[in-house]
Amino acid sequence: MEFLKTKVARRTLLGMATAAMLAPTAFATAAYAETKLVLSSWLPPRHPIVVNAIKPWAKEVKKVTDGRVSVRVLAKPAGAPPAHFDMAADGVVDITYGLHSFTKDNRFQRSRIGQFSFLGDDAVSGSKAFWDVYANDLDAQAEHKGTKVLGLFVHGPGVFHNNVRKLNTPADIEGLKIRVPGGYIADLASDLGASPLFMPSGEVYETLSRGIIDGVTFTYEALTAFKLLDHVKYSMRVPGGIYNTTWFLVMNEGKWGEISAEDQAAIMAISGDAFAERVGKAWNGADEKAIERINKAGIEIYDASPEMVAAIKEKAAAYETEWAKAVAEDGFDGAAALDKFRKSTGVEN
Repeated sequence: MEFLKTKVARRTLLGMATAAMLAPTAFATAAYAETKLVLSSWLPPRHPIVVNAIKPWAKEVKKVTDGRVSVRVLAKPAGAPPAHFDMAADGVVDITYGLHSFTKDNRFQRSRIGQFSFLGDDAVSGSKAFWDVYANDLDAQAEHKGTKVLGLFVHGPGVFHNNVRKLNTPADIEGLKIRVPGGYIADLASDLGASPLFMPSGEVYETLSRGIIDGVTFTYEALTAFKLLDHVKYSMRVPGGIYNTTWFLVMNEGKWGEISAEDQAAIMAISGDAFAERVGKAWNGADEKAIERINKAGIEIYDASPEMVAAIKEKAAAYETEWAKAVAEDGFDGAAALDKFRKSTGVEN
């Protein structure tokens, strides 16, 4: 009987010791459980923005949070490009990016500040200015309901490409069927006499190659990214860009709330202004390489004539005034915001 008591006591002590040894491990596992996030990416996997901005940022999230937060970039998008903001807001995926102009409603009205003509010739200064002005002066977060805004950015200066003729005067634009990304440039193109057609980037090759459209409003890099070099003859550039597009990088609000304050701060340190610079450099580099290929392809890149620039300025001024009045109804000084934006990018209008 004494032997059994001793044996039981030994087993009890052994069990207590084992539990004591495992307890810290279990606590550590719970304390440092990894938050795994999913990012839906709809640009081509080899697109320079995916390769040089989105994926490096996702990788760095894990590094700056010491592995507590990770981001998996999907090889294929979880939905159509225009649906990506709502996908994040509704929790279909955790993180998305996209164009504000893809939404047909007016929920991102103040984002239009980054879409106007004559805003900048450089994607870095443009993206940093857009983040600064939209986030800090125009309360971007309030327009992105259901999400946490991680990044705001623009691409390089928008260019007017077509395969019909050089556009020396506004009359040369009349009747051209031009793909637009929506937003401001859709209105401007229409006012200049074109027939604007909205479609996501991935649909442009088929419509342009088949002659359904005559041209596109795109960056330089888009001509190479979407394999359009054989279907464009002329590229008209405007000082500061004839237009731009504004983009968001957002996370589902609820998922953001599950991340510790320490890790939130670490993530924001590589997002916001830092991400604007990262993505801007990626776009600048892509544009530079694309221009080399465009020249080799025999596409004529030319400066808009003074007459064309004057016509664009006249139309653009009306849209800027209209926009400033609209945002003033919500208590924002649109004119001052635009002035600050252009001073940041060094553009005089």
